[in-house]
Amino acid sequence: MKLLALPSILLLIGILLSVPSCTKEYIEDINGVCFERDVLPVFVSNCTQSGCHNSIEKKEGYDLSSYESIIKRGIIPGNYKGSTIYQSIATSFGENSMPPPPHNRLSSEQVTNIALWIDQGAHNTVCTATACDTTNISFTTDILPILGAYCNGCHSGSAPSGSLDLTTYNSVKISADNKGLVGSITYASGYKPMPDGGSKLPACQIAKIQAWVNAGTPNN
Repeated sequence: MKLLALPSILLLIGILLSVPSCTKEYIEDINGVCFERDVLPVFVSNCTQSGCHNSIEKKEGYDLSSYESIIKRGIIPGNYKGSTIYQSIATSFGENSMPPPPHNRLSSEQVTNIALWIDQGAHNTVCTATACDTTNISFTTDILPILGAYCNGCHSGSAPSGSLDLTTYNSVKISADNKGLVGSITYASGYKPMPDGGSKLPACQIAKIQAWVNAGTPNN
């Protein structure tokens, strides 16, 4: 296990006092936060739906749909506690708490990722490219995490957007079988581009979903 320097330990203690919990596995990987992979999908999925913080409505003056717009307001690089965006997502009550009901709260790991990203300078970090493996795609280990990162901020809870809940196999299968899932994420003609108000999913994520659909949407 990688040992953390004292400043990182103090930062982690401060974050853990602000959010419910953080897994041991995540603590060990604390220096691996990547904006493209760990931060942007959280904002896009949970904050940019219609009427909220997208590039069109810009509710309260915030546009959380891209790196350039995210850092313009509410983010103080190197100071997560002083950043109003962090304050909103880390607060579980009050009118400034985000995302607002009926949307689900961000997980403690998502909040911690954002705090660490801010504290490390809020840079537009891009993850190291790796080969995209689309063989033996599993619904549980491959598809659900993609939907969780990019889609379930809107498509979950008691009032999911478009009455479409993408947190269970049966509901995802229905969307896959009627071609809505692939049509939306590939920006196909006749389908509403998804995520709503955000950028297109990375090519590898799209390829994995397409491979799973082509394999017959197995519940594996």
